[in-house]
Amino acid sequence: MPSSEFGREVRRVKISTRGILNNGDIAAIGVGSMIIFIAMITTAGIAASVFIQTMGGLEQQALSTADDVIKDVSSGLKVTQISGYHDGSTISQLAIQITPLSGSSALDLNEAYISLSDSSTQNILSYDNTCYSNNVSNGIFGTVDSSNLSNSEFGIMKIRDIDNSCSSTNPVINEDDLFVLMVNTTSCFSGLDTRTDVEGNVIPEYGIRGVISFTTPSVYTQTIIGLQ
Repeated sequence: MPSSEFGREVRRVKISTRGILNNGDIAAIGVGSMIIFIAMITTAGIAASVFIQTMGGLEQQALSTADDVIKDVSSGLKVTQISGYHDGSTISQLAIQITPLSGSSALDLNEAYISLSDSSTQNILSYDNTCYSNNVSNGIFGTVDSSNLSNSEFGIMKIRDIDNSCSSTNPVINEDDLFVLMVNTTSCFSGLDTRTDVEGNVIPEYGIRGVISFTTPSVYTQTIIGLQ
């Protein structure tokens, strides 16, 4: 074979060999790209799943928080009147008249408490279901024997309960109901003397609290005394 033809044949073999290697390189790059693409799709799917799950949890938490805020803003108690019983020396009992706020959700008085202070002593009182009356049969201070109450208990007396939702063991009150909370101030403060500043709250499970704020008179001239 002439040398010129031999040189052309060698170049042809080199070109052919180079083409085979290039095709192999392109195939390897294609497989790598496919693996990276699949990995990206898998990662994106996992991230989307976590994102959707997180958003669902946040939505539920936001709805629950919104419900709690609505309860706190629209529900609660109002103290409409407070009377005291003068036993001849001090005010020995308090009758705190309460009603739910307009539009309030139902409130369980089992979960409510009274915070009461005479500027030197503070008491926290919860409901005692043994001191309960369905009606006012013998006057505000003659129906319930509040002398049985300690300095950590209050009693309940029903004045108006349209749907009969309240009972001694399930004292649930709702809109337009009217009840009296009885407090034994002899147990709480050894009675309330004249010119005594009294502060406190009727605090429901949620919502706005009823405010207690009065000063006892300078002279006790009546048995039943309006205080607030």
